[in-house]
Amino acid sequence: MICVSFENMSIPAKRACDACHRRKVRCNNNQPCGNCSQAGLTCTYDAIPQKKGPKGSRAKVISELKETQKQTDLGQTSQSCRSSGSPPSSPTFGGAFNLLTNELVESCTEFFFLHMYPTMPVLYREQLGQAVAEMGHSVEAYCLITSLCAFMLIQPGIMLKISPILDAAPGSFTNPKLGSILMDEAVRVRKCYDYVENPSVTTCITSFFLFGCCFGLHKHNNGWLHLRDATALAQILGMQDESTYAFDDIIETSRKRRLFWLLFVTERAYALQKHRPLTLHATIGLPTLGQDSSLAGFIHLVNLYRPFDDNFIGLWNKSRTDCSPFTVTRLQQQLTEALPAFLNTTESQAADLRTSQQWLRTLVWQLSIANGFLSSTSPDTSMTFRFPIEIAKDLVAVTTQFSKQSMEVHGIGLIEKVFDVACTLIDVMSCVPLSSQTFEPGPQEHLNQLLTLISTLRGGESRYLPLIMEKIRDTLPAILSALPPDLVNKMANKGVEKSHSQHGSNSGSAGSSPYSTPPFLHFYPLA
Repeated sequence: MICVSFENMSIPAKRACDACHRRKVRCNNNQPCGNCSQAGLTCTYDAIPQKKGPKGSRAKVISELKETQKQTDLGQTSQSCRSSGSPPSSPTFGGAFNLLTNELVESCTEFFFLHMYPTMPVLYREQLGQAVAEMGHSVEAYCLITSLCAFMLIQPGIMLKISPILDAAPGSFTNPKLGSILMDEAVRVRKCYDYVENPSVTTCITSFFLFGCCFGLHKHNNGWLHLRDATALAQILGMQDESTYAFDDIIETSRKRRLFWLLFVTERAYALQKHRPLTLHATIGLPTLGQDSSLAGFIHLVNLYRPFDDNFIGLWNKSRTDCSPFTVTRLQQQLTEALPAFLNTTESQAADLRTSQQWLRTLVWQLSIANGFLSSTSPDTSMTFRFPIEIAKDLVAVTTQFSKQSMEVHGIGLIEKVFDVACTLIDVMSCVPLSSQTFEPGPQEHLNQLLTLISTLRGGESRYLPLIMEKIRDTLPAILSALPPDLVNKMANKGVEKSHSQHGSNSGSAGSSPYSTPPFLHFYPLA
């Protein structure tokens, strides 16, 4: 065979390069050839000639070639990173590195500090700016920024205009899709260094953001692992020991203390939602307000979840059976007194606090009925069967005060809490006699308003409204005619049964979580 040489590389004469051969187009045999240069492909002559086959879509082939080369590059980068033990330089971070444009990073950063910081006060602007400057040569900084952007994009409340990337059709590259790609990128690059043996506050925050990503994408098994990763790193760093904070400067001490309590609250909320155990306990002092007024709402949030300790979680997970009426009545009293009538907080903080308060009251009531403590004649309304009606009334009253955006920034977590209260109300309405009130809204009106709220929050209509409409049809079909017509029409157009089957198959669906009243309520004597 006659060969010609291009830049010290022997190429068979009149043989198309691998990409042109795959695409079935004429190759000019340059190095690189014109077709590869135009398509942005790596021009190689490595493939062994095969028999000719049927022709296919050339555009599709280009996409397949790019994806194959990208995966090869990512694999080589990961292997090189593991072998050298040093952070990769910016060009080798992977295909997602180019997605982190300055505009995207700035938009996500601004959204975080504008809407999310009061609930998650663990990052400072100077610190984040330094991480952005270092992300080109620091794996730790790169993973922090990547996970932060992924977390922000997956939140329902952030809307960014994203240009088509790679060969995606215009409009197909949605925020959650881009967020999912960035999340995978952060997870992949983290494997390039042993962050467990060399932990830092930054790696702990990264794990927390990855948990938030998984929660927003309903990947609860992965989410649980990332949350446990974050709490384990916090304990390795000694955040649970007050003595640890004596050796840090004021800024670092404040950041670590806030992070510990953020993980403390998150772990408790997730333990209640998904029946998980606890690893963190109230072993250090709360952060001080100082000049950061937004910390007042954060401290309220900590105090709201603080009573839900190992004892309660043990009862909730049924690993303990020593529950008493005094335990639940005291918890209900603590929840009632946990928040003042007037909250000197941001609107988004208030929305989270008020919604969480009513949701926690619902869970404690569920524990009461599970242990047979309720009575129709109890002088304590929290120990009666009608108490969820009062909770729904209070929730409707507080949520009407908040803007849509102040609630949406909390993602699906807030929607799930409203969903849980609504499900409990439906079960109670199906079991207790309801007296009509002429001058005061009743449980039907409360339910209608909760359904309207769920349908208007981004992510609620597509996922949770079909589930709750299906529950109404199965549990309390008599009230279907009393529901708001626009909600009924929405579900009729979408098909409730189809939506229910799609969402019910997910591991994080309401059907497999405690987002409904215990089934034995329907067999419990409520008269």
